[in-house]
Amino acid sequence: MRRKLHILRTLSNSNSAKRTSIAKSTVLYIYKLKVALETVKKEYENLLATRREYLKLLNYVIENENVKVEKAMAGTFVVKVTCDEGGDKLVSILEAFDEMCLNVEKAKVSCENGFSLEAIAVAEEQTLDARDVTEALLKAIGFGNQSGKKDSAKD
Repeated sequence: MRRKLHILRTLSNSNSAKRTSIAKSTVLYIYKLKVALETVKKEYENLLATRREYLKLLNYVIENENVKVEKAMAGTFVVKVTCDEGGDKLVSILEAFDEMCLNVEKAKVSCENGFSLEAIAVAEEQTLDARDVTEALLKAIGFGNQSGKKDSAKD
């Protein structure tokens, strides 16, 4: 019993020789450890959230390198899409243009060493913004869906 009290006194930094005082010090020490553990858990959760946001932002930057949309004139956009892997990108891009009421005036497409498209598109509605076109094209070629899957995956 004395050995156990000595161990408790040492762990809880108690200088008292009384059992009740040692027990109180031990309970207080355990409570402080629990509070410190909760603080560490909260900090860890914050770090994970920051990491997720950073990865989401990084994916968005990488995706935007693949799709560039510039507004040339009112309602006219210069669109450049590049992708390392080929596939059915052209059909989905043209469908996205159609959904946004964009008419392609001139286009240059290459499937050599991946996929690339350069196009001049004219919007039927003058309210369309370059950011809207970029997001629709990213979604059409699959980048928007991939980033959503990465976000929902556990870290």
